[in-house]
Amino acid sequence: MILSDKKIKELLACNQLIIEPLCANGIQPASIDCCLGTHFLTIDENLNNDGILSFEKEIKYKSITENSIILPPKSFILATTQEYIKIPNGYSAFVEGRSSIGRMGLFIQNAGWIDSGFEGNITLELYNANSLPIKLDAGRRICQIVICEMDQPSESPYNGKYQGQILSVGSKVFLDSK
Repeated sequence: MILSDKKIKELLACNQLIIEPLCANGIQPASIDCCLGTHFLTIDENLNNDGILSFEKEIKYKSITENSIILPPKSFILATTQEYIKIPNGYSAFVEGRSSIGRMGLFIQNAGWIDSGFEGNITLELYNANSLPIKLDAGRRICQIVICEMDQPSESPYNGKYQGQILSVGSKVFLDSK
């Protein structure tokens, strides 16, 4: 079941759900808007020596901290939300791009479901599908978190390799077992 604004406010009021800072007018009828942070990662082509990304090798990234950044056409960048979130056990969430942003040709993803028990800033994958550059400004509402109630609390809430992330975090797929 997707949570309504009323239920989201209840969970925030009793500190079961943490979203800090909460952007102005951020609570929507069935989601919470999140704003773009100031930390970005791009794949460093100079440090990934063989020129091929692999599941088995750590990917090297270039870290950028800026209040705004230009995303060239047909290019990809990792970014972070300003908000630190904590999803309580018994709930899960997913990230969606805002439709106004998608209509500009900016695709916004999150690497997957936000599991019950996750806490940290959300790393976003941004892709400019447009033929023109897009200027990204920190503090701008960019995505929304939709929270769902699970049928019961998890036996093992999330405590994985991205737990507690504060800045944009690159892929850690190389840590996975086959």
